Formats: sequence, C-alpha cells, structure tokens
Amino acid sequence: MTRRDILTAVPVAFHEDGRLDLEGSRDILRYVAASGNEGAFVLGTTGEFPSLSFEERGQLTALSLEELSPVMRVVVHVGAPSLYEVLRLIGQARDLGATEIAVLTPYYLPSTDDALREFFTAVDAASAGLAVYIYVYQKRSGNFVSVDLMAELAQLPNIVGAKVSEEPLALIAQYRAVVPEGFLLYTGADAELAAAADAGAQGVISGISSVLPKPFRALAAAADSGDPARLAAAQADVDTVVSAIAGDMGRMKAAYRLLGINGGTTRMAIAPPSADALAEIARVTPLFK
Repeated sequence: MTRRDILTAVPVAFHEDGRLDLEGSRDILRYVAASGNEGAFVLGTTGEFPSLSFEERGQLTALSLEELSPVMRVVVHVGAPSLYEVLRLIGQARDLGATEIAVLTPYYLPSTDDALREFFTAVDAASAGLAVYIYVYQKRSGNFVSVDLMAELAQLPNIVGAKVSEEPLALIAQYRAVVPEGFLLYTGADAELAAAADAGAQGVISGISSVLPKPFRALAAAADSGDPARLAAAQADVDTVVSAIAGDMGRMKAAYRLLGINGGTTRMAIAPPSADALAEIARVTPLFK
C-alpha cells in the first residue's frame, strides 16, 4: 500500500502578553494526540520557533514528548541560523528523549552548496542515534538544497529524509530520483496529501490537521480505496479546510477557541484574522470537527 503519513505541524500557545503558555500548549498537544495521525512535527514554522528561546524550546520538547510519544512519532525541529545553536539544540533534544529531529537550512544570510554541505555533514556527525530530516523552505530561510546536493546529503548515515515546503511536487519527484529507496520525503502542502504519493513522497507535514484532522484522515483513506468519486469528495473537503485555515497560526487559534481548546494567541507579528476569515472559520469548523 502507498504510504501517506500525516504528521501534524503543531502550534504553540502564548498568553496575550507574549509569555509562553505551557498549559495551553498541553491542551493543543492532547488534541493532536487524539487525531489518529501518524506523527507530529513540533517547534517548526507553525510552532513559531524563531520567537522561542533555547530554554523554551527545551520546555516544549519535553512537553511534546510527554504528551505525544506514547501514541505517535515526534519529529523535533532544531533548526537555527548557526551551526553552534543547532548543535546545542540537537544535544538538548537528545537529552530529553527525542529520536527524530528536523533541521532547517541556515537562514538570513545566503549559503552556498559548499557551506550547506559542511553544515549538514556536521549535523549528521552530531546526530548519532537520531533520525535527521533536512528541512527545505527556501521562501522562509532564503537557502535551497539543490537536487545534486540532496543526493549527496541523503548518503550521510543519520539523514533519513526531508521536509519540503512551498515547492512544487516536481521538485519532490526530482529528489526521489536521486535519494535511496528508503529515504522519506514529506511535502508541507496540506492539500497535496493524495497527489504527493505520485511524486514519490511518503506524506505531508500539515499544520491545518492540528485543528481539523478528520478530513485529512478521510482523504488518505479515500486515496487508498481507489474510488475516484470518494477521492474527489474527500479532496474537496480538504480543500475547504485548507482555504479556511490557510496555514495561518492566528486562524488556527480561532478554530481552537471554537473547539473549546485553550490555544492562546500568537507571539510573532502575525496579522489577526479578518472578520470574513473568522466567519468562514466559524462556518467550516463545526462541519469537520
């Protein structure tokens, strides 16, 4: 059977004054734990990781593993602008019990292929006993992993896969053509869960499924069924929730409130949902909860 993993990209709750809300974050994690999804991706873009201190990332890693690891895989994102910071975060994640980590390309300053090769080789060397995923998100990091470089990095012993965000499925197909058979590729495009398999991906890392997981579970099942009508209907439902939530953390928090979950607010400078967006979230959320 074709593999269609759904890994939930988990938001983090904050108080109105910006302080980390650990109890609100626990509420989110417990909701995600009941989703039926195969795993969770924590402290990534959806988790507003650039706004978190080293200590906060440790607190949230420990909390995520406590709440999620009994029922699903947990991939802890440890990306940072410098190798120095990443190595500290790898050590922290390992000490707290993580077994899978993701590392975004260094960001803000531009990197060459040679610099990225050196960076990920050092990451691999520091990651004995951990499964490492390369996180490719050029639109946020400013840096890109070329197909040729991915082919090289995929041979490193601890690098087992990649998450690819806001890139066409054609790129995933190009990566698939040059990486080992067991190398795991995930798209960050929520709506492409079914189509991603045709490009050689093993699933999605989906922030929207942190709020409304049921349409995604239904889409995975419909794709496995081979029934075109069922697949089309399930894809339409996923497209509806993707349009309403739009991968936006402020919208996710609005939907959590409708679901009775203490999701708190956002810490970063994210515009709050408009009145029209809130109305659409209020319409869609009860349909798919």
